[in-house]
Amino acid sequence: MVRVRFAPSPTGELHIGGARTALYNYLFAKQQGGQFIIRIEDTDQERFVAGSLERILQGLKWLGLTWEEGPDVGGSNGPYVQSERLSIYQEQARELVKKGSAYYCFCSTERLGELRKSQEAQKLPTRYDRACFNLDAEEVAARLARGEKATIRLKIPGGTTQFTDLVHGLIKVANNTLDDQVLLKSDGFPTYHLACVVDDHLMGISHIIRGEEWLPSAPKHVILYQALGWEPPQFAHLPNVLNEQRAKLSKRKDGEAVWLQTYQNQGYLPQAMVNFLVLLGWHPQDDREIFSLAELSQIFELERVQKGGAIFNFRKLNWFNAEYIKKLPLVELNQLLQPYYQKINGAEAANKDTTKLTEVLRSRLVTLADSIEQAGWYFAQELALTPDLLTTKGSTAAKAKAAQLAATASLAEVGEWQITELKQAMAKINSAGEFTRGELLWPVRVALTGQRQSPDVFEVAWALGKNETLKRLNYASKVLAAE
Repeated sequence: MVRVRFAPSPTGELHIGGARTALYNYLFAKQQGGQFIIRIEDTDQERFVAGSLERILQGLKWLGLTWEEGPDVGGSNGPYVQSERLSIYQEQARELVKKGSAYYCFCSTERLGELRKSQEAQKLPTRYDRACFNLDAEEVAARLARGEKATIRLKIPGGTTQFTDLVHGLIKVANNTLDDQVLLKSDGFPTYHLACVVDDHLMGISHIIRGEEWLPSAPKHVILYQALGWEPPQFAHLPNVLNEQRAKLSKRKDGEAVWLQTYQNQGYLPQAMVNFLVLLGWHPQDDREIFSLAELSQIFELERVQKGGAIFNFRKLNWFNAEYIKKLPLVELNQLLQPYYQKINGAEAANKDTTKLTEVLRSRLVTLADSIEQAGWYFAQELALTPDLLTTKGSTAAKAKAAQLAATASLAEVGEWQITELKQAMAKINSAGEFTRGELLWPVRVALTGQRQSPDVFEVAWALGKNETLKRLNYASKVLAAE
């Protein structure tokens, strides 16, 4: 059975690249009828961030991903948190030493730092010099018995290591270019290299799908599998997610834009984010761009993942999000917008029927959070109007006042408060020829919204309702009368 895993570290928020990796793992598992597993790699205790794990899992669930095994759902291959598996890694590291595939290293951090500086000064590759490689077993045992701190390092064999990557093809590396990687740190915690290999094997992982930043480490992992006598899984290293300057999308260069939670908070829809993320490095067989998660679970193929980096195009993401907002059922969209409406008008927003407002805004929203800026006119108790604001360019305050009065009188006669009827009422005024369209509609729209730019005036009046519309028009007339 196909079994894949996503193994985040609880050292911060969920990176966009990590979210895409999780999505690809999930889609591949579903398309193959396999299983998707969550494993938490928390061996870097110094960088642990409280609450990070919960937010990462919440982000994955927000995308619509589910998993068969994991720290929150259990399973037969647990524990699914690496810090709870230390004895397993320690046992395997000692087994490697017994086999002659690893060795104890007593070098201090200071010595290793000086070694690195010396190698850099001589423009040599920075790697361990095997100072502890030839220590005999008795000396090692004696030093360990005295309580000396030691790491366990992988002994890189001679020759070459090769494997076939499902994205990059045949990878072949000369072993003399690889470092004797630390497998077990002096505090008893494993490094990523040992822990991921041991866990992937014991958890029956068939395919390792991860970012290409791990591609240089893959030969070491293959060597580890061979040293432990295990069959390596298949590898697929995904292209980096790049910013629009074609540099790797990073928290240092791109700030909060790298975190999935940022997009959640800004009002992007999970459906749009899934659709956008899947196309960051993968393409379907046809020219379609809009896919549901269920559809992707049927058609996703690793063979269609590209080698080159994928550009994170914000304009494309915004297009996807706007399209999905337009397609949402009105009731669902209105419910999603309630938290944003309440940011404008507090708890009082919950007492208002905002369905018509949502319908008016639907085609104007790129994100849900855009409603905060665009819906203020609806909740306003009193608009900040001035004669200048109410008077269109080239007209006069007197003419604006006359237009207001005519509009108020005509709209007061409307029975069924629908957009078609509202347009007909205003058209009657236009047909008399006293006002141009701009001279009539500008002061009405500003009277209803207090803004120079807003949705269509007839949609605004429809959303406000007859009583509120007439109330605002009467107030505007008083402002103009004071001129």
